[in-house]
Amino acid sequence: MAAVTLEDIARMADVSRSTVSRVLNGQPNVHPAVRQRVQQVIEETGYHPNVAARTLAMQRSWMLGLVIPRSVSNFFADPYFPRLTQGIAQACNRYHYTLALFLLSSKEDEENIWPRISRKGLLDGILIQSGQLGDQLIDRLADSNIPSVIAGRPFHVNGANYIDVDNVAAAKRAVNHLIRLGHRRIGIISGMLLSTVSLDRLQGYQEALAENGIPLDKDLIVEGDFTEFGGFAAMQRLLAFNPQAVFAASDIMAVGAARAIRLAGLSVPKDIALVGFDDLPIASYSDPTLTTIHQPISEFGFKAVELLIDLIDSRIFPPQHYIMETELVIRNSCGANQLQGVPVNHENARDQIATLEHE
Repeated sequence: MAAVTLEDIARMADVSRSTVSRVLNGQPNVHPAVRQRVQQVIEETGYHPNVAARTLAMQRSWMLGLVIPRSVSNFFADPYFPRLTQGIAQACNRYHYTLALFLLSSKEDEENIWPRISRKGLLDGILIQSGQLGDQLIDRLADSNIPSVIAGRPFHVNGANYIDVDNVAAAKRAVNHLIRLGHRRIGIISGMLLSTVSLDRLQGYQEALAENGIPLDKDLIVEGDFTEFGGFAAMQRLLAFNPQAVFAASDIMAVGAARAIRLAGLSVPKDIALVGFDDLPIASYSDPTLTTIHQPISEFGFKAVELLIDLIDSRIFPPQHYIMETELVIRNSCGANQLQGVPVNHENARDQIATLEHE
């Protein structure tokens, strides 16, 4: 029996060959009823596309690269990155791409990797995690013709496609929440100030204080490194300056900060209110549960792949800057439940946010 071809599928589904191709490639511009009919025929016939022929015909490798610069040294330690990678992998599976991971650990790795990932025909496009000031790969990608998307705002945005959340607005919202709860001496545990994410969250903290007439106290600004130990060490330094509340620029650092507070014989939120950033799973089962900024990490990775595929398919110009939404999730660590007189959980958090923000 002869093998089923793309033309056979098109004839049996009563659609054009190009429509079958769009369904196979996961492209969105197909009517749902037509997509279902084509997929049913594909399942009934057991059709499998000839990957080699498809690659030659479309001049594609159907492979995307995920590049983690050496400056992102906590890739395996920070739960943020597995969730991001999960979203990226899910999108690659949805749109029939293979994902290749390039994890760089040295300057030599960076020099050796560029000829490989930039070689024509190896990768259709590249996702790269935004790292620190001076990451040369990001500058090289921006200057090249390779379709690429940066996860996180780069220092130099000219010519770069990137996806991010509004870290300034999100941090500002977190600090404003602490101010509304009556706190004036608010500390911050920032990330390393060589990255845009750390600088943006610090800026949001500073803007919130300024807009509420609270003088900036540099003793209450301590740099962390997005690790639990970094949050612990930063909180130990902050304790000497008697903060009433602390905004930690990541949930993992907030967990470390809470441990330092407990070891000092104090409690959260009775003595020091605490807010984090990310809304990782640990935020909902820490003790006390952590008030935090929720960012859609898996969805972030998924959308980054969709943006990259759009660039590959259409070579969109000018550069694309996509900003995703965040929200404040109120739990127990900020003390808001004590003021409201009701327990706080994830399900009723949005309603309580609205109540607090209109007081």
